[in-house]
Parts: sequence; structure tokens; C-alpha cells
Amino acid sequence: MQSSKVAVVILNFNGKKLLQRFLPAVIQHSTNATIYLADNASVDDSISYLKESHPEIRIIELQENYGFAKGYNEALKQVDADYFILLNSDVEVTPDWINPVINLMEADKIIAAAQPKILSYNAKDEFEYAGACGGFIDKYGYPFCRGRIFNTLEKDSGQYNSAIEIFWATGACMFIRASVFNTLRGFDGFYFAHMEEIDLCWRIKNTGHKVMAAPQSVVYHVGGGTLDKLSPRKTFLNFRNSLISLTKNNASGVLLLKIATRLILDGVAGTKFLFEGNAKHTWAIVRAHFSFYFNLKYILQKRKEIKSFPDYSPSNKQIYQSSIVFDYYLSKKKLFSNLRKDLFNA
Repeated sequence: MQSSKVAVVILNFNGKKLLQRFLPAVIQHSTNATIYLADNASVDDSISYLKESHPEIRIIELQENYGFAKGYNEALKQVDADYFILLNSDVEVTPDWINPVINLMEADKIIAAAQPKILSYNAKDEFEYAGACGGFIDKYGYPFCRGRIFNTLEKDSGQYNSAIEIFWATGACMFIRASVFNTLRGFDGFYFAHMEEIDLCWRIKNTGHKVMAAPQSVVYHVGGGTLDKLSPRKTFLNFRNSLISLTKNNASGVLLLKIATRLILDGVAGTKFLFEGNAKHTWAIVRAHFSFYFNLKYILQKRKEIKSFPDYSPSNKQIYQSSIVFDYYLSKKKLFSNLRKDLFNA
């Protein structure tokens, strides 16, 4: 690794048990980085545990629970580094997990963000839901990963071991240049949690930078640490925040058609939830849409701000120019390797 200053920043909320389990490995395998714990006003004894057991960790105490997006925005104002590594508290890191990613970014200054290979902590030969081996979206804003499409998780047999350009890097373990994070004003704090990393990476792409997957680095993620995968609250945030990102970051000429199509597809998803006996998730989608409508003035203002960033130019690179919903459910393309590579506008 080069001499650049690297900061590992772990956002915590009532996560003492996770810190006890995973922090020792972070300390052991991050000797060339400074480690910070940004605490979102925890009410457990996370802070006292850290001060007693790991006094070498730098603690940033936030005054309230800002969630993931604003929590990181506030915390990173207090971190001096060339590279931020945003690391979930439920991630097990491995030896030399930092060097391959930083070296890749040092070799190409156009790379603004990157992620390692994310495997499941509970099934270590399987990709993990939140990021797998690199994130993508389809033209309607639905996210999927190299190694995970919807709820189909692939076994890792080395099939995605190449470092490639991706669309989004997971917030569970995101490496990002501090200069780019600050120029783009970080995450959108309105999101609270979920999809904020996709929105940030979309802005990164739209200002001429790259996002990469670096699978030579491997970490293991428990997942569901913020909100359980089956939580209606998570469904609400995912659907609302995805609609916001779609509106903020798309080129004007295609925006209305994409939003209209997306609303119809969301309606289909809500109907599917209803027939599966998950009415709370259907209602979460309805609430997500109304929240989107009620906050449209704010969203359009953010869209205007984004267009003022230096070198702004809407990009389709690594956006899958088809519907992942249709390909997965109708064409039965369950694996990333089944998808047509020419549709990614690489």
C-alpha cells in the first residue's frame, strides 16, 4: 500500500456485541490505517466498552441517531484522510483486506470508490446479499449484484474474481476517496438508510469517475444489522429511496418514462406481496410512493444541485439496459453470468 492516509470508519448504534465479535480482527488486519468508531448516540455501553478495551480506537460521538447516511456525513467531517473505508460493524475482515483495494485506486486516479468481494459470514462459500462482488442497477433503478440477483445468492467458485468496473459499491464496506466524497457532499441524509450508496455512486459515475470491484480483497458480512431483510421499514426505505435516486440522477429525456414504468413495476411487486400474505410490505410500498410524491420539491431541488457539480454528464455506463425484473422472473435468468454483457453499456 502507498503512503496515503487511510481511515477505517465504523458506524455504530447499540452494537457492543458486534464490536466485541468483529473489532479485534479489524484492529489486527488494519495496521496501516487509523480506525474510528462513529457512534450514533447509542444507549448501550458501546462507548465505555471501547474506552476500556480498545483505547487506541478514535471515537466520534454524534448527538443523535442520524442513521447511516447523515451519520457518516457528520462523522466524516471529523476525519482527516485521503481514503475513507466505510465499514459495517457486522463485517469480519481478513488479512490484507485493505491493500489490494487501495493499490487499485492509487493506480488509477479516476477510480473514486471500490469494494472488496463480500461473502456471507454464515455461509462463507456464498456471496452476501448486500454487495456480493459488485453492484449494478437496471434501467428502472432496481439493484442487483455480480453474484446476487434478488434473493438468489450464488456460491463463490472464483467465477467473479476479476477486478471490473461496477455501478455501485456496497455501503457495508465502501472504499472512497475523501476528496470525491466531500466534493459530492457525501450521502443524501434524507435517505436515512438503504440505497444511499447507490445514489452516491450514481453521482460519482455522472461526474466522470469509476466505481470498481476488487475481489482480491475478501470480507464476510453478517447482514441485516440495521434493519432485518424482512422488515416493512426496510421495504419502505428501499422503494422510496430507489425512486428518489432514479429521479435525481437520470438524464432528462428518459426520466418521465422510466418513473412511470417504475411505478407500475412497484405496483406489481406490491400485488405479489399481497398474494403472498405480506400485506405490511404492500402497504410499505404504497407509503413509499406517497412519501416520494410529498417530497418531490426536495428531490427536484437535489437534482438541480447535482447538475451543478463539476464535470457533470449523465452516464449509462454499467446500467443494465433491460429490466432485471422481467429477466429474472419471466426469462428465468437467475445468475449474473446469464445476463447479456452487451446490455451494460460498458
